[in-house]
Amino acid sequence: MSKGEGAMATTFTSREFNRDVSAAKRAAENGPVTITDHGRRSHVLLTAEEFDRLSGARERLGDRLWARGTEGIYLDLPARRVEVPREDDL
Repeated sequence: MSKGEGAMATTFTSREFNRDVSAAKRAAENGPVTITDHGRRSHVLLTAEEFDRLSGARERLGDRLWARGTEGIYLDLPARRVEVPREDDL
């Protein structure tokens, strides 16, 4: 593993990546991780959050509800109504 261009850039060879995927995932928390194959860039590892930001993906409510630190958030939702299905007019 080596630091590449820029302050936070990290590079793993394919062999290093295969040996320690967890280290690559931890490194990706600080910025993109470049994975090389025979000395050439082949892949870039990003966190899902960074990928969503870069790709312009819209945040989903379910993702927000499952986020860390949101356990105490209360949503005041209206009560669900269950209605009896009506007969089809044929």
